[in-house]
Amino acid sequence: MADHIDPAAPAVMPLGVHELGATATGSYHDPHSVLGAHEYEGTTTVRTLKPLARAVELVLPDESAHPLAHEYDGIWALALDEPRLESYRLRVTWEEGAEPVELEEPYRFEPTVGEFDLHLIREGRHEELWRALGAHVRTLDDVEGTSFAVWAPNARAVQVIGAFNGWDGRSHALRSLGASGVWEIFVPGIGDGEVYKYRILGADGTWRDKADPMARRAEVPPATGSVVTTSEFEWTDEHWLAQRAAQDPVSSRMSIYELHLSSWRPGLTYLELATELVDYVTDLGFTHVEFMPLAEHPFGGSWGYQVTGYYAPTSRLGSPDELRHLIDALHAANIGVILDWVPAHFPKDDWALARFDGTALYEHADPRRGEHPDWGTLVFDTGRHEVRNFLVANASYWLEEFHVDGLRVDAVASMLYLDYSREEAQWIPNRHGGREDLESIAFLQETTATAYKRAPGIMMIAEESTSFPGVTRPTDADGLGFGFKWNMGWMHDTLEYLGQDPINRQYHHGDLTFSMVYQYSENFVLPISHDEVVHGKGSLLRKAPGDDWQQAASLRTYLALQWTHPGKQLLFMGSEFAQGTEWSEQAGLPWWLLEYPLHRGTQQLVKDLNALQAELPALYEGDQDPAGFEWLIGDDAEHNTISFVRRDRAGDPVVVVLNFSPQPWHDYRIPLPEGGDWLEVLNSDAPVYGGSGLGNLGRVHAEELPLHGRGHSVRLTVPPLGAVVLVPARLRES
Repeated sequence: MADHIDPAAPAVMPLGVHELGATATGSYHDPHSVLGAHEYEGTTTVRTLKPLARAVELVLPDESAHPLAHEYDGIWALALDEPRLESYRLRVTWEEGAEPVELEEPYRFEPTVGEFDLHLIREGRHEELWRALGAHVRTLDDVEGTSFAVWAPNARAVQVIGAFNGWDGRSHALRSLGASGVWEIFVPGIGDGEVYKYRILGADGTWRDKADPMARRAEVPPATGSVVTTSEFEWTDEHWLAQRAAQDPVSSRMSIYELHLSSWRPGLTYLELATELVDYVTDLGFTHVEFMPLAEHPFGGSWGYQVTGYYAPTSRLGSPDELRHLIDALHAANIGVILDWVPAHFPKDDWALARFDGTALYEHADPRRGEHPDWGTLVFDTGRHEVRNFLVANASYWLEEFHVDGLRVDAVASMLYLDYSREEAQWIPNRHGGREDLESIAFLQETTATAYKRAPGIMMIAEESTSFPGVTRPTDADGLGFGFKWNMGWMHDTLEYLGQDPINRQYHHGDLTFSMVYQYSENFVLPISHDEVVHGKGSLLRKAPGDDWQQAASLRTYLALQWTHPGKQLLFMGSEFAQGTEWSEQAGLPWWLLEYPLHRGTQQLVKDLNALQAELPALYEGDQDPAGFEWLIGDDAEHNTISFVRRDRAGDPVVVVLNFSPQPWHDYRIPLPEGGDWLEVLNSDAPVYGGSGLGNLGRVHAEELPLHGRGHSVRLTVPPLGAVVLVPARLRES
């Protein structure tokens, strides 16, 4: 069994063939109990696994060297007349005649994951999970290296592999840390930039190479390795964060520019976007950007919605610190950052989360719960403590480590209902016999409560398309705890209206007004997102009938509706300058269209709408206050026209008139909330926007002529397919 053992030397600590054999193949669950230094009957046995070595020496702190003998299948051993050995190095000769190399022994270090961390992981309550698991560069006993820790409770063995061991993990097998399901090792001598994976011996006896679920950086796709990373970034946004914490998002101004970073201007990096994107968004006056998912994903055509690296920003555009630089630059320009987050499902790639330890670990085992029929993806088992913890901590990770100001949670509806997109025999009722997914509901509540507790002033936003009650109600009132919900009803209704021929719009007038029936049931964002301009839906410009001029005019009026309707605005990139074709992630935006007046004019309108909103608190302060909105004329279906009042906290009014008919209305009388002069502060038919220039010469006077129960009214010229916004002259001329 052994060779070259000095018979006069102390006896090494005896081990069985099973322990030695499994350790030699990297398949033993506790390699640290075999390798490293161990006290035995007043002596110390040192073992190391160096399968390809020609000779191995133990080097003590006094620089004395002691040869190890080959014991078993690459395992070398030595017994010293020392009751305790605190520190040592190994001197290894790999080839005959070659210079020996000094190495640190991975198996001489104590675990880097503490008992309290393990307790929290077992309970599913580790709110900073990313600090305990994953790869972390650190110094132990004055030795620099990287610790690795991964949750794989059903694995028989786990190795870490990379160029540092020739992608042969036998010498870097992790130890099992008991009932926690966590495996751990400290590897000396490697650090930032090292590519690695875990090689996992599953419960089914199969070895699998897996990316680290907790990796904070990944290789650029199509490569799939995880990357050790450290952050040297120093934030400069303390003022922004303090200001954010002091604000109420519901009553604050919010105008969101949604974008897919990789295709906004293809080829730009995070660092380059920190100039070009910041300048563009600042010029247009948006308050926030919303990034489609930036967590690492292998398939670009998923737009980031099929995530494999939940803790790793995509490396397509640069490093994690370079993303931090972009966010810091946005904050310096007073622009908030919202990030799309995808906890509802994940892809089946065999190198990622799917069957991670040879079992259905992150996903439900039963396909009636564990597979999503629409997307061909897997569904998280949020009823499992550790899986829920993985996701709850991930939300906090983006908010805290990247100073993101909000998360827009994707596909919430699919998480709320067990029968979502499933036929009758394809789902399992909950314990009460109902269709609600009680585990996912509890997960969402924990996520929102934890996020708001840990990151003051942030926003959690639900993309939720059903009438599920209490999405934005606090969790202590049995709500889901979100700050906002996307108003998908408003979006679908108004786009349906916009798509009608103007002669038929009178029969669909309710699509224009119905949203106000339920406006105050939730806190709403009005989204015109990427989903409305892809997959054959055409661009926002082309949703309206008519020629180019009519379509552009209709779009301008629609944007005026979006900006003046109660709720926060979200507009997907390209729509701000009336992109004519639907969006494709494989192509950049058609910026050349800005050479043409209709497109340049639409962009100018969006800029002016943002500026007007910033000037007039009535357009945002009362978004969720019934006192902030009044109909003036809401039922004029015959003229395809609506008019209403928005009010700020002081009661000052802004009047909005929207005409979705291609006919101009002359001497069109509407009631006004007060008398005196009113200024026409915006007219979407102005020539600067590409319009015909029909309007009211900038000013009108309210007559003491009662109408619809109000003491004053005014005759207006309402332009075709146009919007007019009026404010009392006293607000600007006082």
